[in-house]
Amino acid sequence: MQLEEWRERFGSLGIAVAGMTYDNREILQGFHAEQGLGYPLLQDVEATHVTAYGVRNEEYEPGHRAYGIPHPGILLISPDGTLLAKYAVPGYRKRPPFEALFKDVSAHVQ
Repeated sequence: MQLEEWRERFGSLGIAVAGMTYDNREILQGFHAEQGLGYPLLQDVEATHVTAYGVRNEEYEPGHRAYGIPHPGILLISPDGTLLAKYAVPGYRKRPPFEALFKDVSAHVQ
């Protein structure tokens, strides 16, 4: 939900935001509608992207119901798919601070 609060500020830098999860489409669509999000939610089937970008929580092996869950974080990805910056923290309760993230991202795009 913090991302929705910061979406316009990132937009002022020319950055589009999106959320990504391994949840199924029905869950994603329901959550998106319920929360009235102004950004898309993407489904990461089989944790392909979180694994490629190095943010998958390795505590859970394939077959575990939580397999594919990422560490909470933010990825700054260029339009061609290049990872420009990664802000991820272990666990699942905390998120990187958006104030510091915005400052760092601003430096990348200036």
